[in-house]
Amino acid sequence: MSPTDAPVESAAVALRDVSMAFGGKTVLASVSLDIAPGSVVALLGANGAGKSTLIKILSGVHTEHGGQVSVNGVPAALHSPLAARQLGIQTVHQRIGEGIVPGLSVAENLVFEELAQARGNPFRGGRRLLARAREIQSALDLGWSDAVLRRDVTELGISDRQLLILARALATRPRLLVLDEPTSALSAAEAERLFALVERMRSEGIAVLYVSHRLGEIDALADRLVVLRDGRLTEDQVKPFDWDSALRAMLAQAQETTTARPRRTGEQGEVVLSLRGVPLLAGHPPQDLDLRTGEVTGVVGLLGAGKTELARGLFGAEPFTGGAVELDGKPYEPRRPADAIRGGIHLVPEDRHTDALVPGWSVAQNISLPFLRSLSTVGLVSRSKEDALGRATIEQLGVVARDEHSPVEELSGGNQQKVVVGRWLAENPRVLILDEPFRGVDIGARRDIGRRARALAAEGAAVLVLSADVDEVLEIADRVVVLAAGEIRLDAYGEDAERDRVIQTISASV
Repeated sequence: MSPTDAPVESAAVALRDVSMAFGGKTVLASVSLDIAPGSVVALLGANGAGKSTLIKILSGVHTEHGGQVSVNGVPAALHSPLAARQLGIQTVHQRIGEGIVPGLSVAENLVFEELAQARGNPFRGGRRLLARAREIQSALDLGWSDAVLRRDVTELGISDRQLLILARALATRPRLLVLDEPTSALSAAEAERLFALVERMRSEGIAVLYVSHRLGEIDALADRLVVLRDGRLTEDQVKPFDWDSALRAMLAQAQETTTARPRRTGEQGEVVLSLRGVPLLAGHPPQDLDLRTGEVTGVVGLLGAGKTELARGLFGAEPFTGGAVELDGKPYEPRRPADAIRGGIHLVPEDRHTDALVPGWSVAQNISLPFLRSLSTVGLVSRSKEDALGRATIEQLGVVARDEHSPVEELSGGNQQKVVVGRWLAENPRVLILDEPFRGVDIGARRDIGRRARALAAEGAAVLVLSADVDEVLEIADRVVVLAAGEIRLDAYGEDAERDRVIQTISASV
């Protein structure tokens, strides 16, 4: 089914023949799309399909594009993010760090747009600023105390920062709200709150463009689904959605939402990494865990379960406060990441933008960063070796980039994630830890990353995958561990790790 051309006058926001190219490469090609008031339109597409470019055009970031954008039937000049917001287009971007202002308080960030647009300071007194911040946060029923509102915004966790940005966007009563991977950093309870809010916006006539790779969310929330592939709209559906057709349109081949995972029936490999009596969360019982060769262990749990603490502790970023860890039968006490890297333990961190990528550096430079010593002679990095490493990663993981010299920020989110994963695969780790490796990446990228992780395990490494998404873990793991409140509640293989049992274990822990 091809995209329709409804009258512009019926749309809150309409795009007609919108096109854009970078360096001679077409990124969007004659995209026409209408978003009606009170509708939820889901935008689906593989990484590199053009979704981010489309969002940035609507947000007023990319202005040199072809075609026309209209708001309420009137051609609009979206020449800046401020102009887009003044016309009623609010965007909650996937990159949470782009939406907050470090150094300002939580309250100041909540009222930041009003502060920036007003002449002088409309909140001369701290009480007035706090009062307005309370009003804004009430849209999401955040319930933050005045003490929290006075803190520096950087003290908030990732999920709370995303909720802050969403609350600020809703304070303006937008015509169109663009949500780009809005649940990527939210717990299940916070996501449910967001879903209820989307339903309320629909009832109040606010148009929503919902961008997500989580098909269950789209199926539950959206009235309509459109698919971008290679910069073109290739599918336009209304409920009930034909997922086989949608995924075929997105990936150019039939795909299931998940694939059967090769399953082991029990412990087989040698123990590589052993934890005994290690507390993952302060005030909670210590835990024991073994990671084995040739095995992908999936740890699933909600936010705050202790997954990231486990990953960062093993990597030496936040050393464990007690217990004993052994690597290949010898004591292992990393005080910093360099210790872990020397031991062959590599981490793909939860937040690639903050903890993994260096903007302005090329793909090859980002990949080689932790291993410059092995690429150097008498202290000078061999650019030919570095470039060869970049090219190898691009080929092995299917990174979509011009070449290894492409600035990493030019890549789509999924391809950036492949660069981070490729970096830590470059020197054959003994243990590979992947913390939320599929956040914000499409099905194709997820499977590319999953295949490389499984191949590494087949070569004798131990792989640890941590995720809040049950299906992501079930798709890749031989063994499933459920973590809740810093405690292991399930550790199972094969049929004992079926989806229903995993979900029941998580639910019983809430």
